[in-house]
Amino acid sequence: MQKLFKQIKGDKAIWAIVALLAIFSFMPVYSAASNLANSGNTNTFSFFVKHFMHLFLGIVIMFGVHKVPYKYFRGLSMVMIPIVFVLLLVTMLQGTTIAGANASRWIQIPIVNMSFQTSTLASVVLMVYVARYLSKIKDKEVKFTETILPLWTPVFVILMLILPANFSTTAIIFTMIMMLAFIGGYPLKYLVLMMLSGFAALAIFVLVAKAFPEAMPNRVDTWMSRIENFANGEDTEADYQIEKAKIAIATGLTPLGPGKSVQKNFLPQSSSDFIFAIIIEEYGLFGGVLLLVLYMWLLFRIVVVSHKSDTIFGKLLVLGVGLPIVFQALINMAVAVELFPVTGQTLPLISSGGTSIWMTCLAIGIILSVSARRQEIKDNKDEADNDNPLSILSETI
Repeated sequence: MQKLFKQIKGDKAIWAIVALLAIFSFMPVYSAASNLANSGNTNTFSFFVKHFMHLFLGIVIMFGVHKVPYKYFRGLSMVMIPIVFVLLLVTMLQGTTIAGANASRWIQIPIVNMSFQTSTLASVVLMVYVARYLSKIKDKEVKFTETILPLWTPVFVILMLILPANFSTTAIIFTMIMMLAFIGGYPLKYLVLMMLSGFAALAIFVLVAKAFPEAMPNRVDTWMSRIENFANGEDTEADYQIEKAKIAIATGLTPLGPGKSVQKNFLPQSSSDFIFAIIIEEYGLFGGVLLLVLYMWLLFRIVVVSHKSDTIFGKLLVLGVGLPIVFQALINMAVAVELFPVTGQTLPLISSGGTSIWMTCLAIGIILSVSARRQEIKDNKDEADNDNPLSILSETI
């Protein structure tokens, strides 16, 4: 066991946060999954084992990635961009529909017979790619026309492949890229232009989808109805989940206790999208505040690791893959308390679901890789100072 702990590098606080979130997730997932077990006539414990295996594989991914020197992610991002493009294209062309709407988000992994949500992988790869390019042009005179092909073309192509089936993920990725570009020093006037271009592209997509609904199955009506209902405060069938989530949260004022949630039997996504409501119902405000503190602690450590990185790429890389994790968590919580329209975003490292857990662990592994490099430089410096007789003499005087 001691040998294993010696192999763990990087920010120890981040390791602790991941461990706490993972351990805390078991009881809510086990409790909320009882609804799925009853509806599918399966054993609830099987969902517990499945969640354990997802987390275990995620930790393995995180451990393996954090051992890779982060400088290699520069080249890997360029290699992965065309691979991600192909995966997203295959996913979209599957043509999976739900109630006439394009719901092609997953591809089936051969042999192991597991589903994989390609947009989550695309999100991490795209953030690494953007961080690489921004670090490359840092402190240089930037011409907008020179950045269109190498930077914005891959961004917009990938986002347009994700958009038909998953608007919320597309919006989150676009927002995070804009934020990263701003932090990375990309000229503000060009950023405004790209934001306007993004809105224009979205408007054109909506118009085309509306004009040719049969030729282009999509979820535009679903997005628009969710936003309109949220803005108008109307009670429709689409608000069913929100209403049940609000009941669960209101019950949390006098928590029911672990495994005793009532609303899990009515919430269709109780173990994933709305698990935050189940946590408050069972553990009260203490459980909700504890999660919020853990995610804020993670945000603080991400900023610390980024600040201490020895390269521009390292700084931007940490923020690029780390901020979306916290941002997604806040959106998930905001949806549960009706501060945000329903998005379908999971709670990182808490909700059930393999792809979300694996890609979150991949991102955290990258952060830990940057942190491990900083620790390695510091250890080498301390070792060099200890071997220097002048430094030893100065300490004794």
